[in-house]
Amino acid sequence: MRRPEFIASQGRQPSGILGSLLARVMAVETAAENAAALELLEIQPTDRVLELGFGHGRTIARAARAAYAGFVAGVDWSQRMVQVATRYNRRLIGDGRAELKRSLSSQLPYPDRGFDKVYAVHTIYFWTAPSEDLREIARVMKLGARLVLAFRPRDASTSAAFPDGIYKHYAPEEVQTLLEDAGFEDVQTIDRLISRRAISFTVARRAAVSQNAIPNGPKEETRP
Repeated sequence: MRRPEFIASQGRQPSGILGSLLARVMAVETAAENAAALELLEIQPTDRVLELGFGHGRTIARAARAAYAGFVAGVDWSQRMVQVATRYNRRLIGDGRAELKRSLSSQLPYPDRGFDKVYAVHTIYFWTAPSEDLREIARVMKLGARLVLAFRPRDASTSAAFPDGIYKHYAPEEVQTLLEDAGFEDVQTIDRLISRRAISFTVARRAAVSQNAIPNGPKEETRP
């Protein structure tokens, strides 16, 4: 069944009471995908970690537990999600171990080469110019830093269920090409079946590239 556009638009930028309810639902529905993304991210205790599109904020807390001697930051374009996630993580924020900001992933409020690990779960659909977002993401990553993108790949079911004007789904090969063009290397995609949904996890490493390239219980299959 195709999602109504007003519901789909809440997925892109949750707002109001409906946005808060959606955050609670997504915290449960996407818990396994978020856990898998953190597993693939291989967070170390002293890592500086960035989440793009933190939504409900539960995964920020999980990342902070793994980076217990490091720092976790997050950006989200929804003011409502900033409020929800800030309340949930208020102790981490008060202790200086986490920071949440309202921002687009194409305009990150962080200096160059500041993060060891970066991840985004179910956010690539909403990037209007993904090449620009990925170059900006690469900018704030240390050389050799690790990136994980989790998304539902394009197929007949996603095309039928999600409005094209709000969601843009990609084939894993397209995401790999976007990453390589944006200054990433060692790119591979791991496909998993989670809660009967096909989820792709594309893992990459931030490469040393020229300034021209970077402006200011699952079934599993690995693609080389």
